[in-house]
Amino acid sequence: MDVQTDRDLIRAAGKSRRYLLVRLRAPEPAHVSSRPPVNVAMVLDRSGSMHGAKLQLAKEATRKALGLLGRQDRFSLVVYDNEVEVLVESTNASAESLDLALRRLDAIQARGSTDLGTGWLKGCEQVAAHLADEAVGRCLLLTDGLANVGITDHDALTKHAEQLRARHVVTSAFGVGSDFDERLLAAMARSGGGNFYYVEAAAQIPDFLTSELGEALEIVARDVRLVLSAPEAVSLRLLSDFHHERQGARLECVLPDLVARQAVNLVMEARFPEGPEGARVTIECSVHDREKKLADAPASVSWTFADHAANDRQPRNVAVDREVARLYAAVAQRDAVEANRRGDYSAARGALEQIASRIEGYAGDDPELREIVQEVREQVGEFAASMDSAALKRRHFATYATLNARDPTGRARKS
Repeated sequence: MDVQTDRDLIRAAGKSRRYLLVRLRAPEPAHVSSRPPVNVAMVLDRSGSMHGAKLQLAKEATRKALGLLGRQDRFSLVVYDNEVEVLVESTNASAESLDLALRRLDAIQARGSTDLGTGWLKGCEQVAAHLADEAVGRCLLLTDGLANVGITDHDALTKHAEQLRARHVVTSAFGVGSDFDERLLAAMARSGGGNFYYVEAAAQIPDFLTSELGEALEIVARDVRLVLSAPEAVSLRLLSDFHHERQGARLECVLPDLVARQAVNLVMEARFPEGPEGARVTIECSVHDREKKLADAPASVSWTFADHAANDRQPRNVAVDREVARLYAAVAQRDAVEANRRGDYSAARGALEQIASRIEGYAGDDPELREIVQEVREQVGEFAASMDSAALKRRHFATYATLNARDPTGRARKS
């Protein structure tokens, strides 16, 4: 764990705002023979809109993904339209059970409407019923449509995802095409401790699905939590989009399971009260996980109260400035997506112009910061007019990936 701040001094008169950049790096992978077993449910949408190439590629993806499993792993296979069918109940990934699963999947045809909630919960139920303490539990949900039968309320589905995560059943969601609800799937993945993917073209289905299951096979740290403890008068706010809990001046960030060599950057904003010149304020940081694979010593970062002149001439940490700028740009883009979605093009344009000006105010001649400003300004025209469903999904997914420390394709960033 590495912790840095953008500046070391804070104003004695109060109202300083500073940023912390926390970098976490997961360790090397365990030997394949000692990795935790995986218990995965593949939950596939077979509603009428999945007919043709989408369903055929989903079948191919399932075949490739299940082929990654070893005999120590378990899997189940669930398909749904307005009805839910468990093609294979949770079983060990033997050659015989895999062959049975693929033969049954080959016979499935697209039909009906979309009971996403019941299909997904049935898959989670299969995982939970046979989840050993040492196993990695995953439910992989693939859909191209809206939840229009059964549980359709977003809050209810995300609450279920959060409760299942507490039982170590993690949900990752794959939205295919232009008709699914990206806000719902992203929220389910966030609350469920997994990942969200926008599969723009059906041909990408096998690559995304096998990549996600491949990550599950490389898990090296589970139930990861970053804890920050500050003095009562200091206010902390997380800019990254991870689930977090607050208890007074203590901020606890709940992170997804980490895969081998994964790099995760988190940014926090700290606001300070007034204080006597020369006095120091310290924030303590610690990271925890179930098996203590990330058992670094706690780290801390401190600031010193100083007068206005000293604050104004102090150097900036450009590495922190760049990460803060990327996140603020992503937040502005997320706000612009929602404004555009509701037809408020002025608000969409304003969100981008405001953050571009803000970053430009401290960018100086740094090429990366100038590039972020330019990219945001180039997007103003796109957001200031009606955007089609695919464009909204593309932008929503890009902001999701940035705010959740994933690469542009949604995959884990590796060090």
